[in-house]
Amino acid sequence: MAQFTYSRLSHLLRISVNKHSVLRTGTEIKPGPACCVQFARCHRSVDSKMLQERQKQQMAKGLPKQKPITGVKQVIVVASGKGGVGKSTTAVNLALGLMANDPLKSVGLLDADVYGPSIPKLMNLKGNPELSDNNLMIPLTNYGVPCMSMGFLVDEVAPIVWRGLMVMSALEKLLRQVHWGSLDYLVVDMPPGTGDVQLSISQNIPVSGQAHTATVYLYQPYLHYHSCVVCRFYFAGAVIVSTPQDIALLDARRGAEMFKKVNVPVLGLVQNMSVFQCPKCNHQTHIFGSDGARQLADTLGVNFLGDIPLHLNIREMSDRGTPVVVSSPDSPEAEAYRKVASAVVQRLEEVNT
Repeated sequence: MAQFTYSRLSHLLRISVNKHSVLRTGTEIKPGPACCVQFARCHRSVDSKMLQERQKQQMAKGLPKQKPITGVKQVIVVASGKGGVGKSTTAVNLALGLMANDPLKSVGLLDADVYGPSIPKLMNLKGNPELSDNNLMIPLTNYGVPCMSMGFLVDEVAPIVWRGLMVMSALEKLLRQVHWGSLDYLVVDMPPGTGDVQLSISQNIPVSGQAHTATVYLYQPYLHYHSCVVCRFYFAGAVIVSTPQDIALLDARRGAEMFKKVNVPVLGLVQNMSVFQCPKCNHQTHIFGSDGARQLADTLGVNFLGDIPLHLNIREMSDRGTPVVVSSPDSPEAEAYRKVASAVVQRLEEVNT
C-alpha cells in the first residue's frame, strides 16, 4: 500500500484551495468594484427583509452537502474554550473509557487540532497512514482505537504553516477520506477556542441522526452589510472540558454557549484537575479552586459529567503514550475517566430519545 505524506497532502490542498472556496454560494460572484456597486444598487431597491431571505436561501444552497461518515454511528466532540486544560488527555481517556465500559463498542479518535496535534504522543503512534485500494487513508491503531491526526503527516517538531483555507480542506480530508471501518463512536479532539475553525469543523462533521439547524449572521466589512447564513450541524453531542479556575471557566462558558447557539447538544461539563492529593500524606488541595465547573454546569443548565483529579500518574502515563485507563485500569484516576464515559453514554441516550 502507498503512504499518504505531508507533501502529498499539501499539494492536494493547494489545488483544492485554488479551485474552490470554503463557503460556496448558489451563484458565483466575481470580486471587484462592479460587484460592490451592483450589490449596493440591489440593497437600495429591495426591501431589507426580502434581501435577507434571498441571501438565506442562496447561502443554504451553497453549504457542503452533508452525508454520514461511512460506518460511523455517533460523533462526540471534546472541546474547551481555552487551551491547557487537559482537553486532549480527556478525549483520549474518554475514548478508551468507552471501550473499557463496553468492550463490544468500537471507538475511533480524530485529532482535529491541526496546528497542535497531541494524539500521536498520547496514543504512542508514529508513521504515515497507508492508503487503501480506493485511496482512503487507513488510521493508525493502538489500544484497539483507530486514530487519525495531522501529526501522522508531519515531523514531530515541524510547524503547520497553513492559512485558513488549507486548514479547512485538510480537516475535510481527515474526515471524509479516511477508512474508519465500523465505529459506534468517533471522539473528536477539537482545537481550543470558539472561532472560525470550530464553526467550520461543526459545519462539516456529519453523523447519523437528527440534523440541527441554526442561523448565523456574518458581518462583511468590505461590503458593509450583514449576511444571513443557515448552517446545518450533525453532532451527537459536545463535551466541554475545564479546570475549576475562574479564568478557564470564562472561556468554557463561551464554548458551551457557542454550541448552544448553533443548536448542538451540550452533553455536559468535565471538571479536570479538580483536586490534588499528596502521595505521601493523602492531604487534598484544590489548587485551581473547587466545584467551579459544577457551578457553571448548574448556571448553564447542563449536566455535570464528573471530576478528574490532578494526579502525577495521569501526567506521567500521558507523556509515555500509555493513557491511564489502559496502563493503570484499577487506579482511582482510571475509574474517574470510566465514570465520565458512562455519564456521556447516558446523556447520548437521553439526547437521542
